[in-house]
Amino acid sequence: MKFICSLLILFVAQFSFSQDFQIEKPDFELIEKNVKDKNSPLHFDKLYAKYIMADSTMTIQERRHLYFGYSFQDEYAPYERSDAQQDLNEILQKGEVSPEDCENILVLSAKILKIYPFSIRMKEYRIYAYKELQRYDEAEKETIQANMILDAILSTGEGTSKESSFYVINVMNEYELLNILGFEYGGEQQLVEGLYDYLTLKENSYNIDGLYFEVSRCLNSLKF
Repeated sequence: MKFICSLLILFVAQFSFSQDFQIEKPDFELIEKNVKDKNSPLHFDKLYAKYIMADSTMTIQERRHLYFGYSFQDEYAPYERSDAQQDLNEILQKGEVSPEDCENILVLSAKILKIYPFSIRMKEYRIYAYKELQRYDEAEKETIQANMILDAILSTGEGTSKESSFYVINVMNEYELLNILGFEYGGEQQLVEGLYDYLTLKENSYNIDGLYFEVSRCLNSLKF
């Protein structure tokens, strides 16, 4: 538990939500067109190359196309999970972690990210492990990449109603975002109108009962 709490404190301290962007719902039809157009600067492979390089100059449009554009790639499988998760969980349950544990966190989280490269929680673990190993440049790259994911999601809404839902392409991002915003999951999840995930929150200073997430890309993946 001590390890998990340290991770959360460290992770929240890493991120600044001061990006200057206008909140708008993603236009999935346009995003699909752009990320599949090899002549477009918004072609997915070009954006993903920038992401891997942790190019902090990526615009909010590029970040949105990167994140949501992934849902139009053949490898997109939002409900698939890695066998490495169990081994990772065993390390995370420890009160303290050794340098060897940190190395294993990096190996296991990399396997999980191969299935879904935009897990903020995996980025959290990697930032912590790299810092513990004093590999600060690599920790900074992970931080920049995590910011790209967060910017894409946070640019879509405020989450307090169906109309202002956060848009996500993987359910795990819902729970990750709760923690980053300082909320605790209230224990209930509902699918509303076959389109929105509603997560209840524990009592909080904002008196918000729950948050809404638009999950159409996740659900559409089940139709194929």
